[in-house]
Amino acid sequence: MQQISVFDMMKIGVGPSSSHTMGPWRAAQRFLEERRMDGTFSEIRRIRVELFGSLAKTGLGHGTDIAIVMGLCGEDPATCDISLIDVQVGRIRDERAIWLLQEKLIDFDPIADLVFHFDQALPYHPNGMRFTAVCVGDIYEATYYSIGGGFVVEEGEAPEQALSNPPFPTECGNDILGHCLEEGFPISQMVLENEKHWRSEAEVRSKLLGLWDTMTESMYRGCHTEGVLPGGLNVQRRAPKMHATLIRDDEHYQNHREWVRCIQRYRYSFQRIVRWVSCFALAVNEENASFGRVVTAPTNGAAGVIPAVLMYYVCFYEASDEDIIRFLLVAGEIGSLFKKGATISAALGGCQAEIGVSSAMAAAALCERSGGTVAQSLMAAEIAMEHHLGLTCDPVGGLVQVPCIERNAMGAMKAITAVSLALQSSPEYAKVSLDTVIRTMWQTAKDMNDNYKETSEGGLAVLIPVNVSEC
Repeated sequence: MQQISVFDMMKIGVGPSSSHTMGPWRAAQRFLEERRMDGTFSEIRRIRVELFGSLAKTGLGHGTDIAIVMGLCGEDPATCDISLIDVQVGRIRDERAIWLLQEKLIDFDPIADLVFHFDQALPYHPNGMRFTAVCVGDIYEATYYSIGGGFVVEEGEAPEQALSNPPFPTECGNDILGHCLEEGFPISQMVLENEKHWRSEAEVRSKLLGLWDTMTESMYRGCHTEGVLPGGLNVQRRAPKMHATLIRDDEHYQNHREWVRCIQRYRYSFQRIVRWVSCFALAVNEENASFGRVVTAPTNGAAGVIPAVLMYYVCFYEASDEDIIRFLLVAGEIGSLFKKGATISAALGGCQAEIGVSSAMAAAALCERSGGTVAQSLMAAEIAMEHHLGLTCDPVGGLVQVPCIERNAMGAMKAITAVSLALQSSPEYAKVSLDTVIRTMWQTAKDMNDNYKETSEGGLAVLIPVNVSEC
């Protein structure tokens, strides 16, 4: 069985896209690190990068060119100063030179050395890219594929078992149910035992709370940053205005942690809570669209669903740090089932692979923390995905804005609704299981027309045309 950690499914990075930004960024880093390992890095005189398939068709809108430049510079998406990205990339464009891994200066013209093959695709995956290094006396080439969620594989690379087998390996929902019933565990405990096989419990807890801290910070920034999103669509940020109608005028806070405590102080009507959830989701994805730092969960395009649902739980149900940890453990495990049994790449499966998966992850997690049984939690995940089946990916202008940002709010509310339904249901009478819906999602993905798989060649992307290259 393929073993996937919670920290593979949820990673700190930079928007707007895990497959089109994070993946190429990591591929650029990896290519140069491989040159360092084989001793050819010092001999590099020129770098050329070619983009194929979906990476070419929507790469400009997703910032793929910017991500590759940052990766070649040796910057890391989890730690770089995001406020300096525009300055750094602008300098490289003006000077037509780049410091590879911040160590070696070579000539580099992003216009000439980054090639978008709009009419070509590579066979393994729609998100293909080829790196070529011209060295003294030789040329080195490598092809990589960004397969969703920031995961990158090299062409011809043998499948590796990066993680050793944990005590409770899982391939499907039935595996989870069997382990939990046999051990008397909730899902979160089973996942925790697996994670403890790979790292200390203290590290697991610390890293999960670190993810939550990044999530809350992205919500906070999104709720307090006004303006227009980059890219040329002139989409106005809505979260700040919505937030202003929700937060009390007499509240004062200095940071995201104090802000959360302010929200927790009061009781809210149902309608107001719905508006808060939408505000949380919009805030994250408006940050994501602005090259902000978010948590890929499981992708950047769907980064707002899990934070919005978890914030709903934290603010309106007085969740503890332990509850937050348990929530994220369950969410990560459910996400891994979709990666193993289907896909989390919109270029392969449409938006059902992003918003649908994130909604299922959030639903299962919230269900367990709301007192649901293991079977009810799996049922909540199934319900959430069932009502995202067939959801297309048709980003206007190739930008992760329309309809992507609003879809995060919808995915969050569907997750909450799925929990309500599952908690009032008897799973033994359900007609559709989580494993069945995962198989159905994958079959739907394979049947879906490529125009609706992150190519911007169908749906809203065609009816609302925009030339991003001129923006």
